[in-house]
Amino acid sequence: MHGANRTGRPFTGDHAGILLYQMLYKHGFSSRDHSGAADDGLTLRDCRITNAVKCLPPDNKPVGAEINTCNAFLQCELQSLPPGAVVMALGGIAHRAIIKALGLRQANHKFGHAVFHDLGAFQLLDSYHCSRYNTNTRRLTEPMFDAIFAHVRELLDNSFRER
Repeated sequence: MHGANRTGRPFTGDHAGILLYQMLYKHGFSSRDHSGAADDGLTLRDCRITNAVKCLPPDNKPVGAEINTCNAFLQCELQSLPPGAVVMALGGIAHRAIIKALGLRQANHKFGHAVFHDLGAFQLLDSYHCSRYNTNTRRLTEPMFDAIFAHVRELLDNSFRER
């Protein structure tokens, strides 16, 4: 086991987590710019991290049955979000799981990097996943990921100012 399966915290101790935790810290969502274990003192602010699938799928790539099985858990988590929340979907799998959990039509809410969706209960902003593959191929660059976090911060700050 490695990454979150070893540490007990999503994206902790794996390649994707390096960039993710740097961005969380840079934009004020975490107390530290890295995480090595669930008990390392890192705290999240105005933020929570969850997964569309709660198990360890083969090759770390969930299949439809696993996504369907875990979707009720995601649905409950989404229903517990406070008013004005912004959800960032890391990748198409996360995006589709969120749309499914809300009972919406996928065709009306297509995934795309930096695509914004007002879903009524909350706002959804899509990003390519921060996987090693996406960063090595430059499908997702650090400036692209930084821009997504800046947009999330702006959306949240505006939402809280309006209340």
